[in-house]
Amino acid sequence: MRIATILMAGGLLVSLAACGDNATERAATGGVGGLVVAGPVGAVAGATVGAATTK
Repeated sequence: MRIATILMAGGLLVSLAACGDNATERAATGGVGGLVVAGPVGAVAGATVGAATTK
């Protein structure tokens, strides 16, 4: 059960990380998604993934 929860949270984080037109917006939405899913550490990870995501 815990693995499924972690995988679903990771999928949510990745899907939110790509929202935005530029790197700043993607970092912001990734940070918010990470904060909701995993707290402060998730916010940093989400912002990093969001900033690194390209379209």
